[in-house]
Amino acid sequence: MIIVARTLLLAAFATAALGGAASGQGTAPAITVAAAARSELRETVILTGSFVARDEVMVSPEVDGLTITEILAEEGDKVTAGQVLARLNREMLDVQLAQNGAQLARAEAAIAQARAAIAEATSARNLAEQQLERTRQLQRSGSATTDALDQRTSAALSTAARLDSVTNALALAEADLVIAGAQRRDITLRIARTEIKAKVGGTISRRTARLGALAAASGDPLFRIIAESEVELEADVPETTLARMRPGQPATVEAAGFTRPLAGKVRLVAPEVNRTNRLGRVRVTLTDDERPPLGAFGRATVEVAHSTGLTVPLSAVMFGPTTTVQVVKDGIVQTRTVVVGLRAAGRVEIREGIAEGEEVVSVSGSFVRNGDRVTPVAAVQR
Repeated sequence: MIIVARTLLLAAFATAALGGAASGQGTAPAITVAAAARSELRETVILTGSFVARDEVMVSPEVDGLTITEILAEEGDKVTAGQVLARLNREMLDVQLAQNGAQLARAEAAIAQARAAIAEATSARNLAEQQLERTRQLQRSGSATTDALDQRTSAALSTAARLDSVTNALALAEADLVIAGAQRRDITLRIARTEIKAKVGGTISRRTARLGALAAASGDPLFRIIAESEVELEADVPETTLARMRPGQPATVEAAGFTRPLAGKVRLVAPEVNRTNRLGRVRVTLTDDERPPLGAFGRATVEVAHSTGLTVPLSAVMFGPTTTVQVVKDGIVQTRTVVVGLRAAGRVEIREGIAEGEEVVSVSGSFVRNGDRVTPVAAVQR
């Protein structure tokens, strides 16, 4: 539109000049004008980057030294939280569980035996104490000798010691039972962990598990899961652009290999700019069901501003110490200072300075000045 306006303007001046030379009169030159009209403007920025998982969950074995015996999931599979992805060899743990069962039975038998011994020792101690008390009464009346009293006293002390011994044996058996119970819980937990389960639902992006391989908690994760299958476009943008980005801004995402654009929105605007390259990180999440592969190239068009107002062609505005447009009113050029807003699609929003319907010179400041008389010619709409 700007090229057409310039062509018409030059043609108008040429015609006016030739006409003036031929007639010898000062005919007002024709000038291309455009009417200020209300329209909708959307300012956008372009982001380029790669697709990444919003959250990638690593699935690693929680027991060491066991081999992988079964693999139940593959890359690209959709999984749910708690789903079994692989199984480890549990034969050694089953043997340990059987041994632990024997330890539990032995501890329980020892407890039962100790309780029976306590009952017996308690009865013997009570009898010895009763006999000791009777001997003391007889000794005070002179019917029992000192030797008999000493024997009863010794018997009472012996039975009390026996009761203490079997009571300690019961405590030891109960401690053995607690230890065996803790060992059983540990073995049971390790057996449960021989089933490698998905921690979250989503899509498996990578599998490194191999049949027969030795699983190690400190090694590479056996599976990587894209949590909830959420994929985002991660892009680095200049700090000047980053300042205009806000979470929630709508976006249209183009992905390599996809024939139609995908809907999305800005989810994350990083609060930090890299000091070396002055770039900040932005993530655009996809709201469509389709998901590009991780690492693929993508481009997003993000709407950073939107306005409906009075607009004129961008070529009609002269930017300098003051921003001006040239208005043609009653065939006279008037230079006016204006306040501009959004710029998009070759047009600029005028917030102050002109009214709707007023005609402005399509290419401002190139050929006419304030006060010049001109013949306005409407610009051709393309």
